[in-house]
Amino acid sequence: MALRNPVLYGSRFNRPTDRNYGQSMTLAGAAGKALILTLLLVASASYTWYLFVQGKDVSGFLKVGLIGSLFISLPTVFFPRISPFTAPLYVIVNGLLLGAVSAMGEYFYPGIVMNAILITLSLFLITLFLYATRIIRVTPGLVAAISIATLAIALTYLVNFVLSLFGMSVPYIHDTGWVGIGISVFVIIVATSNLLIDFSNIEQYANEGRPKYMEWYGAFGLMVTMIWMYLEILRLLTRLASSRN
Repeated sequence: MALRNPVLYGSRFNRPTDRNYGQSMTLAGAAGKALILTLLLVASASYTWYLFVQGKDVSGFLKVGLIGSLFISLPTVFFPRISPFTAPLYVIVNGLLLGAVSAMGEYFYPGIVMNAILITLSLFLITLFLYATRIIRVTPGLVAAISIATLAIALTYLVNFVLSLFGMSVPYIHDTGWVGIGISVFVIIVATSNLLIDFSNIEQYANEGRPKYMEWYGAFGLMVTMIWMYLEILRLLTRLASSRN
């Protein structure tokens, strides 16, 4: 997550050399690539889930997912032409992470994963409907508000990570009380709002006839947002479940 989802926004889409690179990007093509990436994500997550059920230690996949995401996403953001190769790798390593996290969550709170998946898909479809019907219009003001909120969350997570190295954390960020729950709800709203920017950017660049490989890049951006949404929703449901115990 980052300001205006840099995966889909910025000068990388506007490089003059990109305009004559093969066929043009289409909305249907981007949607198809997103479906392929989703299937790869599910397959990868199923693998670590299976290992967990078999009693294997899957904690190492958490590090693989986190480190792999960083080393794969950064080159993809700066060199979109490699996205047909790096986007599948990105969802595969994230699938390993999601499978491990989901299996652990399901072990302690049965049924939580299915609820998280259904909520994530529901929010995606609702947001897509609101965007497609223009009930919500992606104006510069809306983009600015979402971008500022996303940046604030990213900086908070970064500070929390640095503090964790010294055995500390940002107050309330891990709280299972109403303050922590409220923070999770806010983050989920912001994450879901980023889909509006994703949809708008993909549509804009498809209309501009951007290169064919941008279908993979656009799908990659959507997956970044969707994975963030799912993790935050799973975290919220975990907090709600633990607060009842």
